[in-house]
Amino acid sequence: MFERPDVGERAILVHIDFTSHEGSEDPEEFRELVASAGVEAVGVVTGSRKQPSPRLFVGEGKLEEIRDAMTAHEADVILFNHALSPSQERNIERELKCRVLDRTGVILDIFAQRARTHEGKLQVELAQLDFMSTRLVRGWTHLERQKGGIGLRGPGETQLETDRRLLRERIKSIHKRLEKVRRQRNQGRRARKRADIPTVSLVGYTNAGKSTLFNRITTSSVYAADKLFATLDPTIRRLELPDIGPVVMADTVGFIRHLPHKLVEAFRATLEETTEATILLHIVDSHDSRRDENIEQVEEVLAEIGADEIPVLQVFNKIDLLDNFTPRIERNEEGVPVRAWVSAVSGEGLDGLYDAIVERLAEDVVHYFVLLGPADGKLRALMHEAGSVLSEEHRESGDMVLETRLQHRDWLQLLSRAGISEESVRLDVGRA
Repeated sequence: MFERPDVGERAILVHIDFTSHEGSEDPEEFRELVASAGVEAVGVVTGSRKQPSPRLFVGEGKLEEIRDAMTAHEADVILFNHALSPSQERNIERELKCRVLDRTGVILDIFAQRARTHEGKLQVELAQLDFMSTRLVRGWTHLERQKGGIGLRGPGETQLETDRRLLRERIKSIHKRLEKVRRQRNQGRRARKRADIPTVSLVGYTNAGKSTLFNRITTSSVYAADKLFATLDPTIRRLELPDIGPVVMADTVGFIRHLPHKLVEAFRATLEETTEATILLHIVDSHDSRRDENIEQVEEVLAEIGADEIPVLQVFNKIDLLDNFTPRIERNEEGVPVRAWVSAVSGEGLDGLYDAIVERLAEDVVHYFVLLGPADGKLRALMHEAGSVLSEEHRESGDMVLETRLQHRDWLQLLSRAGISEESVRLDVGRA
C-alpha cells in the first residue's frame, strides 16, 4: 500500500446529491465546516446518483473528475460531504493516492482543535478512537504478517492485532475517567437541586450565537467566534435574577444536522447539563435561511438525549442582521412567553429576554399582602431577611401589611422557620 502523506491545507470538496436519499447534506454548511477546520477549499466536485457505489461511493467517471481537480489545484486532501464506510475510504485513497476524509472525520478534526479542558479533550479522543477502530487496517496493511527471523519474532500478535488491543485498552481507560467526571457533575447537580437553584441551559444549532449571548447575560468571557463548533466545553456561571434569586446558566456544545452518533455518545457527560436543566433556551440564528431546518435538527438531538420534555424558551438571535426589526416577546394562548427576538451583539431585546426567563422560572412565585400583628415580629424579621418585602404599610390598629413576593418553596421554608402553618397566616384579602 502507498505511503499516505500528512493532511494538507488544500482540499477538494465532494458533494453528491442522491435521489434515493432524503435529507441530504447542505454543501454551503460543509464549506463552513471545512473553513472552521482551517482548510482551504480550492475546488468543489458535485454530481448526482441514484445511490452510492458500494466500492467507491462515486462512479468511475466522477472519480476521474476528482483526480483531475486534485491535480489541477495541487490539493492534498479530498473531503466528502457524506459518511463513508471504512472500505470506501480505503478504496478511494488507493485509487487517488491521496488522503480522504468524510464529514464525520472533518467534524472530529474541528473538535480536536477546539477542545480546551481535560474533559473536552478526553471526549474528543474517545470519539476519535471509536471512529478510528474500524479504520486501523488502512495504515497497517504492510504489517499484517508476523515478523520472522532471529530477534524479530513477536509475542504471537500481528502489528494490527497489537494496535487494536492497545486501542481497546485506551478506550476503556477513557470511559473510566469520563465516568468519574460524570459522577462529579452529578454531585454538583444534586447540590444545586438540594439548594433549589434552577438551571438554565443554552442549546441550539452550531454558530447560532449561544456563547455571545451567554457572555452578554453572565458578563463572562467565554470564547466566541463566527465559526462552527467554537464551543465544546460546557461553561457554567451563576447569576441573580429578580424574584428568582440565584440561577445557574450553562453554555453547551452546538448541534448540527446528522450529528454523528459517536459524538453524541462521547459528549454525553456534557449533554447531561442539558437533560438536567430546569428550562432550555433554544438559541436560533434568525438570519439563517435554513432556520426552520436547524430548529428541527436541534429538536431531534434533544429527543435523542432525552431532553425533549424540558420546558423550552426559543430565543431568535441576530435580529441586528434583519431589516428594520424590533425586539419582541411572543406568547402562547395562555399568555406564557414562548419566543424572544434579541441581538446578543447589540444588546437589543435582552431586557425582554430577562423578563421572559424570570416569568418562565417564576411560575411558582407567590405574591401576598400579609397582615402582621405586634406579636408577629419574628415572621416580619424573616421576611425582611429573605429580601422578599416589596413594601410595608403600618395601620392605626397597630397591624402591618407587608407586600411580599418570593418562590412558593421559599415561602413555606420561611413559615417553617417562624413556626407558623400556612393556614394560620392572615392575608389582606382585598389586595391579595
